[in-house]
Amino acid sequence: MASPNELIKPHLHALCLAYVQERMDAIQAAINAAQESANSETKSSAGDKYETGRAMAQNERDRNLVQLQQARQLLAELLRIDPALPCDAVRPGALVQTSMGWFYLGVSAGKLLLEGTDYFAVSAAAPVAAALAGKRAGESAAFNGKTVLITAVS
Repeated sequence: MASPNELIKPHLHALCLAYVQERMDAIQAAINAAQESANSETKSSAGDKYETGRAMAQNERDRNLVQLQQARQLLAELLRIDPALPCDAVRPGALVQTSMGWFYLGVSAGKLLLEGTDYFAVSAAAPVAAALAGKRAGESAAFNGKTVLITAVS
């Protein structure tokens, strides 16, 4: 039988997936708006104004394309995690209870509220995740000059 923590992990994973999808949708909308802006620029008698407006819209579109690629990488990272698999050490996909609170190692999605409890979705590259990496329940790690006790890993 799965522990309660193992039942929470799929829900946290789904919240992280929704976060990344919302981010991708917002970026795609910004790309579409920038493209529409570039397409709708009409050539005026001042040709430089037209060219500047198109260039600015193109730059905005390019910035958003980079952000979209980064969001796709986050999605790929999440899809490599099977939240149903139990973890006995801190690694991607682990739900970790510490003296600082609960952490889900997936992507940096910030604070997630689930069933009245705050969980912090962090990437494996986050400083707190790096400090806890490889540790097991009952072990401790130093983070920001403080000792963090790991009470559970699932």
